[in-house]
Amino acid sequence: MTSIGIFIIQLLQLYFYCVFAMVVISWLVNFQILNTRNRLVYQVQDFLRRITDPALRPIQRYVPMVGGMDISPIILILLIMMVQNLIREYWLAII
Repeated sequence: MTSIGIFIIQLLQLYFYCVFAMVVISWLVNFQILNTRNRLVYQVQDFLRRITDPALRPIQRYVPMVGGMDISPIILILLIMMVQNLIREYWLAII
């Protein structure tokens, strides 16, 4: 696999971690374990939302909430994993 393929896979993995962290922080804020009045918590949550919202918004337009729960992060994570696997298969087919 070339270094470009590895770099893209690593970027997708980093984005996966950002989506996962955003979900965990939103749960902790909703269950009032974390307080958004804390400056650090607010900045981390704001940063993660700014990074993940552009990818989540199109999914949220087409996928309704299920039982009051937003499943768009799950779909985004599955899409990220699928793209990573497609890149791996593509680069292995070339070699």
